[in-house]
Amino acid sequence: MLRERNMLIVLMQGFSSGLPLALSGATLGIWFAESKVSLAAIGFAALIGLSYTLKFLWAPVIDRMPLPFLTRRFGRRRGWALPIQALLALAIVAVGQTDPRSVLWLTVLAAVVVAFLSATQDIVIDAIRIEILKPEQQGLGAAATQWGYRGGMLASGAGALYAAAFGGWAFAYTLMAALMLVGMAAVLWMDEPRPPHQALAPLPGATALERARNWFASAVIAPFGDIVRRQGWLLILIVVVLYKFGDALAGVMSSPFYIQMGFSKIEIANISKIFGVAATLAGVAAGGALVYRLGVYRGLLIGGVLQMLSNLMYVAQAVAGHDLAMLTATIGIENFTGGMGSAAFVAYLSLLCNARFTATQYALLSALAAVPQRVLSASGGVLADALGWVDFFLLSTAAALPGLMLLVVLMRRFPLEKKS
Repeated sequence: MLRERNMLIVLMQGFSSGLPLALSGATLGIWFAESKVSLAAIGFAALIGLSYTLKFLWAPVIDRMPLPFLTRRFGRRRGWALPIQALLALAIVAVGQTDPRSVLWLTVLAAVVVAFLSATQDIVIDAIRIEILKPEQQGLGAAATQWGYRGGMLASGAGALYAAAFGGWAFAYTLMAALMLVGMAAVLWMDEPRPPHQALAPLPGATALERARNWFASAVIAPFGDIVRRQGWLLILIVVVLYKFGDALAGVMSSPFYIQMGFSKIEIANISKIFGVAATLAGVAAGGALVYRLGVYRGLLIGGVLQMLSNLMYVAQAVAGHDLAMLTATIGIENFTGGMGSAAFVAYLSLLCNARFTATQYALLSALAAVPQRVLSASGGVLADALGWVDFFLLSTAAALPGLMLLVVLMRRFPLEKKS
């Protein structure tokens, strides 16, 4: 199936989607740590990616509003994707031209622009994946996206660290910007998806104001209204927010933790960014099999419990110090269980989407899922400074409990149904 043209396009677009994430996250955190930026500042730098949490706010615009000339020339989806990817490449170059040692705010500002454009690209890519694949291909499409996404993260994780060790951070970020050509090539290669009838139909209304109101009602109000009319909708959204909290709280401080344990960029790249990605992909496969055999809810619960317990490996690492064998075990177990939880979680978010509002609702739900990483975990640096590494990672383990307990309540009270 991966030999099919559309599946290869999805794989390439997944690469383009995963590439910018580390450049405004984990890789940037290593650059900050190497530049002697304080742990508190590194923790609050998680707010750089706030766009991933807020992208649902402009998802309806991407979904329904044409761009002058570009939409006529390239189509509804490609007309948005190409300029976003070009601007994203330029923004990545801009980050590499800054110096966090002397002008930290400028590096942060450029990284914020990268995160905003990356989140906007994700909106378009999610819509394209859904629209160019047949219903029976969506499962394979999700897998292709994840493999491409992890490949992009590998490039901007291990690849960027190797490049930085060889030629400096400016060289590394310029090289990563050039890799955005993969996503642009995929967009040019693909056929423009045929838009649904309602996207082509003229808006009703005698005046511009009436048409604007009708657009807002159909593009913005209807998708969100569909969610809040469901039984247990508030509990569902709280579980979406909290499910990854413990994992995100530990993960946001993992890069500075490795640096303080005395590991070099090359050691981190060899184990965290290469072996770790392989462990994650294995975990995604195991999580998918778990969901297939036991169902989404049970897969979520088992993956969540294992994901929580894996944080204790950081405690063992803090006690062991600079120990490569322990680092391999820590990253292998943490990434494998994280992959299991992520596979079940993506399946759950997909099943929550109504087929009439897939792009906007998926943007909303995935944005809510990013809240722990982008907002709730922003205090991670302050907590690590105050508590020390051992107590901090014990706290991150306990932070996963509220989401899991609410998930059990959700499982018992509200059976999961596919929305259509």
